[in-house]
Amino acid sequence: MSRLHRQPGRRGVTLVEMMVVVGIVSLLAGISFPAISSGIDTLRLSSACDAVATFLNGALNRAERRQQAVEISVLPSENRMWIESTEPGFRRQLELPEGVRIAAVLPALPVEIQGPRRFIVLPGGVAPRLGVELRNRRGVRRTVQVDPITGVPEIRSPETE
Repeated sequence: MSRLHRQPGRRGVTLVEMMVVVGIVSLLAGISFPAISSGIDTLRLSSACDAVATFLNGALNRAERRQQAVEISVLPSENRMWIESTEPGFRRQLELPEGVRIAAVLPALPVEIQGPRRFIVLPGGVAPRLGVELRNRRGVRRTVQVDPITGVPEIRSPETE
């Protein structure tokens, strides 16, 4: 019996079979990558909206529970927000994740300012009419707005506005 013929106990995968499997896996990865990437961007945007809503809610609660004036500052150029109160040394900062940016601060002003937009929350007062529009890399946007009647931050997408 020659060595070129298969022996009954020998098993394995040929190079052609291996190349077919690699080709199929590559095709599936190429098709599914955009969907997975889009899903990750949407998750980042949702997470950032939740973080901004929680951050604003914390500022509003601090003003009411501690009976302190709280300043909310939003700086779109640096993609961050912070709150300060009259309590010495109190300052909290929120930086948004990569791929999500602050597109606008609402209500829009007729003249654009260079520095941060500042809002004051007074204990026992009405919540400021404040909104932060967030966008991800794909241009999807969400708005986190404080409802001036209830004083609760709400996340809105363009379809619900």
